[in-house]
Amino acid sequence: VSATVFLEFWKRRRAVLTYDWDLIDWEDEEEELRPQFEAKYSKLERVNPITGKPEPFQPFSDKLSRLMVSVSGIFFMISLVLTAVFAVVVYRLVAMEQFASFSVNFIKKYWQFATSGTGVCINFMIIMSLNVVYEKVAYLLTNLEHPRTDSEWENSFALKMFLFQFVNLNSSIFYIAFFLGRFAGRPGKYNRLFQRWRLEECHPSGCLIDLCLQMGVIMVLKQMWNNFMELGYPLLQNWWSRRKMKKGGHAVEHKITLPQWEKDWNLQPMNAHGLMEEYLEMVIQFGFTTIFVAAFPLAPLLALLNNIIEIRLDAYKFVTQWRRPMPARATDIGIWYGILEGIGVLAVITNAFVIAITSDYIPRFVYAFKYGPCLDEGYRHEKCLSGYVNSSLSVFDLSELGEGYTGYCRYRDYRAPPWSSNPL
Repeated sequence: VSATVFLEFWKRRRAVLTYDWDLIDWEDEEEELRPQFEAKYSKLERVNPITGKPEPFQPFSDKLSRLMVSVSGIFFMISLVLTAVFAVVVYRLVAMEQFASFSVNFIKKYWQFATSGTGVCINFMIIMSLNVVYEKVAYLLTNLEHPRTDSEWENSFALKMFLFQFVNLNSSIFYIAFFLGRFAGRPGKYNRLFQRWRLEECHPSGCLIDLCLQMGVIMVLKQMWNNFMELGYPLLQNWWSRRKMKKGGHAVEHKITLPQWEKDWNLQPMNAHGLMEEYLEMVIQFGFTTIFVAAFPLAPLLALLNNIIEIRLDAYKFVTQWRRPMPARATDIGIWYGILEGIGVLAVITNAFVIAITSDYIPRFVYAFKYGPCLDEGYRHEKCLSGYVNSSLSVFDLSELGEGYTGYCRYRDYRAPPWSSNPL
């Protein structure tokens, strides 16, 4: 609901800005062709049915083949992300056994939190390493397509960067939300990876704890890293430039007398892709605050605090660290609005699955209305959940292990007990 309300209010805000800047009747003039497109297809021309002038033409077969190569590259990079997630899963399985048998009692007692915490940190380092590769790959794949105009190039590049970043940041979160602990098995019949490591289970309090930890660490570290790259990196670059000028024989007194335009020229140029990184950061943040907000309700608050700080950091960056950007007219934010709408639809589906599958929300209601002490009264008080934990645990006979153990143990599942007529 919040995602839909946000998008509707943004459409109203966009209409106000379009009116204030007198862009209601403004239409983009016929965009000029990219020089790379003209150089590639200058020998293939056709008459434009609108202007009646000959122009370079890209055959459909050539466009389709290049598009297929680009899509194949995208799927390859996505598969690389999934491979990295699998590697982290294997690490968690190995670390789980090591932490459980650790000599330090504190780590041995909280081995699940230790496994999740170290796994999240390793996953974050992999995410940031792959982000460096993704931008270069997206740039190469977009140039390989040979888009006709600059706007087509920007839309294609933005879509690739969003897909790469989204899968990179959220693949491990989706794994924890919907796959962690689903295939672990049960006592006496545990599933093992490579016949060696037992598959990981959720924390006894539920999978939401692991999901909340994963989202919290990734979101906080990602925001801190983005703020450093937006302000700290230009500061270091400008400091290095001033240092080189000083070593080159430029005295401080002479530097003060430089004209303002020369001082501005010594600042860092704006990103060649314009505001693409700013849009991408906000869209990814929008995904964090909507897709799994049922599992991590603090995400909107963290996003708000980050944006309050980032407004001032961006103002300082644009005024003191970057050269003045070239202005450009636009009536909307382009392809980013369509991406936001897609995230809104995905958020509804994902939160529904989190409530239905990952959380105990529905099992609690089923117990309260059908099995609890308030069977005929409805769900009115906390006492209606009395006995819910006991009802959610199954019984296992330790003698079935065949290792000399006796007695019973309890585990989270819904199975008939060993003494029933049809044990499961």
